[in-house]
Parts: sequence; C-alpha cells; structure tokens
Amino acid sequence: MILSILDYLGTFAFALSGAFRAVKYELDLLGVFVLAVSTGVGGGIARDVLLGATPPTALKDGTYLAICIVASLAVFVAAKRIAQLWDMVLFADAVGLGVFAAIGAAKAESLGATPFTVILMASLTASGGGVVRDLLVREIPAALTSEVYATAALLGGGVWVLTGHFGLSHELRLTSTILVTWLVRVLSMRYGLSLPKVSRMPHSPSQIARGSRRGGSAKH
Repeated sequence: MILSILDYLGTFAFALSGAFRAVKYELDLLGVFVLAVSTGVGGGIARDVLLGATPPTALKDGTYLAICIVASLAVFVAAKRIAQLWDMVLFADAVGLGVFAAIGAAKAESLGATPFTVILMASLTASGGGVVRDLLVREIPAALTSEVYATAALLGGGVWVLTGHFGLSHELRLTSTILVTWLVRVLSMRYGLSLPKVSRMPHSPSQIARGSRRGGSAKH
C-alpha cells in the first residue's frame, strides 16, 4: 500500500516536471499533457515493452494517466503557485526516482532478467521519462549532461542486486534501493555534484587528424 502511494506520488512529481518543461516553451494544453504523460509514465512503459510485459502497467491501470492529467491541469492553471513550492516538488521527485528505480529493478528480476539488465531497467524506469521529455522539445537529455539522476538510479539498481545476494527480504531490498537512490539524488542537488564531463575539443576529430598528418608530412 505504501509503495503504491509513493509510486503515485513519484508519477505526479515527474508529470509536474514534464508539464513545466511545456511552460518553458509556451506549448498549448495538449503539449502540456503530452510532456506530463511522457515524463510521468514514459520510463515504465519503455521498461515493460523491453521486458515483454505487455500491455504496460501504465496502460492497464488508468490511475497513472489520471495522475498525469491532474498534474497537467494543475500546472496549466497554477504554474506560478506551484513554482513557489518547487523545493517540495524536487523532494517528491527524488522520492519518485527511488521508488521507480526499486520498482523497475524488482519487475525486471521477477521476469528473469540478468543482474546487469536489472540495473539498467532500474535506471530506465526512473529516468526514461525525462529523456523522452527532453527529446520531444529537442534538448540534450538532462540525465546525460549535468544532473546525477540516471546515475542515482543505476546505484539504486546495484543496491537491489547486491541485497539480493545477501538474502535480504523483499521489503528490505525495496527500502534500501529507495533510500540509496533518494540520498544520492538529494546530496547531488544539495551540493551540486555531477559526474566528470568530457572536455570540448577545439576542432573536430577529422580536422585534428588531418592537421596531425600535415604536421608529420612537413617534418619529412
């Protein structure tokens, strides 16, 4: 029961973030709804399709789409008021990230996935919706740039696999996965943590290679 409530809370927070991305680009009501739905349930749908668990849970249980609709309308009507409570939304988003990672890992394992796939499905469930959202508005997905988001979910998936090796109960594995994912995400937001970034090169690889060849020819 508690897990379901947290799952719905996470869906709502994710849908809010998707709807606010629509506000950024001044989309119409349909655009707000599309981004809210893609963010709220996109990761879970992608996971279920890849694992062959069809139709996806979000399409069988109308509660998820209803939650996304509510989030869309809330942002469309009261975006400024919700923005004033954005810290609370981010907290709920972090909780949702942990819950989605745990649910994704548990479902993948129940369907016989390998440990590596279990970890990937944890991350996909938690961050896949955000990736779809960013691609729809032609942005580089935030999960691949600066935010410790998908990484937190990957670590959570690793915790699920590790606790399974130690024979912990299902409840303890869920709790551990949620807490670790949530903690990593919150600490990254609090202290501005991020993974190392690749440095931009002054020229394209082909230009650098041609320059190197010309330099070698000049020496001869």
